[in-house]
Amino acid sequence: MNKFSSKVVLITGASSGIGAETAQAFAKCQVTLCITGRNKENLAKIGEQCRRLGANHVLEVIADLEKPTDIKELVKEVIKEFAQIDILVNNAGILFGGGVANTNLQDFDTTFNVNVKAPLYLTQLCLPFLKKSKGNVINVSSIDSEMHFVNSLVYGMTKSALDQFTKTTALELAKYGIRVNSVNPGLCHTNILNNWIPDPNGRLEEFKNDEKFHPLGSKNIQVDEIADAILFLASDRAKMITGSCLKVDGGRALTGQ
Repeated sequence: MNKFSSKVVLITGASSGIGAETAQAFAKCQVTLCITGRNKENLAKIGEQCRRLGANHVLEVIADLEKPTDIKELVKEVIKEFAQIDILVNNAGILFGGGVANTNLQDFDTTFNVNVKAPLYLTQLCLPFLKKSKGNVINVSSIDSEMHFVNSLVYGMTKSALDQFTKTTALELAKYGIRVNSVNPGLCHTNILNNWIPDPNGRLEEFKNDEKFHPLGSKNIQVDEIADAILFLASDRAKMITGSCLKVDGGRALTGQ
């Protein structure tokens, strides 16, 4: 798809799910990787897998993206080790379930800190290096940014904000040759789903059979399909794409369900 071998790729939330799959997909392209997450054991496993798959080098950094000091140290570690950043994948996120009646301010703040504030601050810190490389940023958003689920109020709000961040930042940074896009998955079966608080009607189990909800309907969306979209947007084949929020949802957003 693209010659990534000279690139340094920073991926957040890489210890499981979409982030882990994306790291392994980039590893096959022989990139230099920095992967970060909070689970040291899982991150080490993904790092080793990336090395086996062909990554030039893999740096593992434990960081809590709710803490600005951790974000700052993360970028310092990457630059100390590699002296450049070419591709930033803002993947880390929290799926907090709840509506207006049962959302407390602490959960609200935590979700916004990780899902919105962290991508903004991390992009700010990476910007001087992205300018040098005319690099690009891919944010992992969700179809929740434009769909409406009773038990997904705060999460949906954060993803709407992330889409706005993607589009406005793409416009701002275009003059530097930096592209900014997002991938907006439908329901993708990762560990984060199991932490979601089901609504009173118990729709979580129903949602796990997501093929019922999207027109393509043959199977649930898989993490490798999200990773493929991220690699495409990071590649030169997408060199005239910026400010896009690419849905990978089997057409579910078209149905409004």
